[in-house]
Amino acid sequence: MKIKLKVWRQKNASDKGNFKTYDLDDISEDMSFLEMFDILNEDLVKKNEDPIHFDHDCREGICGMCSMYINGHPHGPKQTTTCQLHMRSFKDGDTITVEPWRAKSFPVVKDLVVDRSSFDRVMQSGGYVSVNTGGVPDANEIPIPKKIADEAFDAATCIGCGACVAACKNASAMLFVSAKVSQLAMLPQGQVERKSRAENMVAQMDEEGFGACTNTGACSAECPKGISLENIARMNREYLGAKASSDNL
Repeated sequence: MKIKLKVWRQKNASDKGNFKTYDLDDISEDMSFLEMFDILNEDLVKKNEDPIHFDHDCREGICGMCSMYINGHPHGPKQTTTCQLHMRSFKDGDTITVEPWRAKSFPVVKDLVVDRSSFDRVMQSGGYVSVNTGGVPDANEIPIPKKIADEAFDAATCIGCGACVAACKNASAMLFVSAKVSQLAMLPQGQVERKSRAENMVAQMDEEGFGACTNTGACSAECPKGISLENIARMNREYLGAKASSDNL
């Protein structure tokens, strides 16, 4: 395959940045998108040029690091992570435009690398449980209905990649935050901080500068793990319930 890449290049956070075009020949359709970038970077290094910086880690669709905005879609044209996207999803001669996540709360570090530590701070604000368990409990010691366990697990599959933020025209983090709130709110282990968690995580999300929910559903549609919008509704209920309780104290 022959591919023309238009890649965003930016030296640092203060640099204006611009697109640079690269022509690639003999790209196998069986390569992953990141392997194609590896080949391009090897060629750039041989030419004594600065390689394209991008995040990656597990390359198994688990860690959420591979954040690239490809042809107008977070992670590319299919509902998957960039590392699991293969070149057979494109055609010979295609022009592929690659950008970093575009959000105020995800400032560009260099090229395609963005700082997503805002997600970490949201999690630190309330994503924990403080239960005195003593010794290691048996996995089945606390009975949880199958339906609740399945819903909690579905919420827990969120990998925190930020695709929901990149897909939203307001750069909202509601899907990510709601998945984390839902995951713990539905399980018995998460009941101790249930109310304060919802309040604290929403407050931290707002403090980080994420936008308001647009209600368009683009976040869930582009999410590589298919996190449901039902989590946003659940988080709103959790938050309003917590605020009503605290206001009556």
